[in-house]
Amino acid sequence: MRVLIVDDEYLARAVLRESLAPHPDVEIVGECANGFEAVKAIAEHDPDLVFLDIQMPKLDGFEVVELAGSKPHYIFATAYDQFALRAFEVHALDYLLKPFSRERLAEALAQARLRMPAVDRAHDSHQAPAIEALVKEAAARHQPLERVLIRDGARVHVVASGSIDYIEAQDDYVQISAEGKRYLKHQRLSELEAQLDAAVFVRIHRSYIVNVGAVRRIEPVSKDNHCAVLDGDVRLPISRSGYQKIRELLG
Repeated sequence: MRVLIVDDEYLARAVLRESLAPHPDVEIVGECANGFEAVKAIAEHDPDLVFLDIQMPKLDGFEVVELAGSKPHYIFATAYDQFALRAFEVHALDYLLKPFSRERLAEALAQARLRMPAVDRAHDSHQAPAIEALVKEAAARHQPLERVLIRDGARVHVVASGSIDYIEAQDDYVQISAEGKRYLKHQRLSELEAQLDAAVFVRIHRSYIVNVGAVRRIEPVSKDNHCAVLDGDVRLPISRSGYQKIRELLG
């Protein structure tokens, strides 16, 4: 079992490395101190299993999964339990709360050994026991997306959610407009909508999500149709249901 360790704290990496040593079937193929290093190392080393910290500089653990893909299995390790729900959503094998015992680590490795033959992880409904035990209490603290990652060839753009003016659906992609720039991201509009703060972003049309703070005014287009006017005279269509939603948010 080829293992990659990702944690921004050297001591945490050292402890995990030492704890994995008694397991003869585990080969540590690399260690990373931040998310960017992790994405690169996953592509280079093709590990079977990644032990992944969540709160790290540059990219957090969930962003690493988004960029690196779901080919390896992931076991999240963190000192905070509020991330359990998101760990479950990205189909993590297990979720270790620091500090964890060697016995608890052995349980996580046992889960990994059982799951290695699995081919289609994305549609596997199995819930790791540690995640299942934490999901309900973590759900109430599930936080909206604070930043959006856009892969552009070898580059990665990190866009703060608050800087986004509007988002437009383009088939299986979304075009994100933020601070005068536009980015194309491979994601469904409905998926991104579910991750954004509903108190800030509203779906005004089947093809558009807008940041309420970016709306300068709402103008009638015809008897039953309206449009949202943003800076630069950008005009976005508003559906009937979208009109009700945005009026509620605007008060």
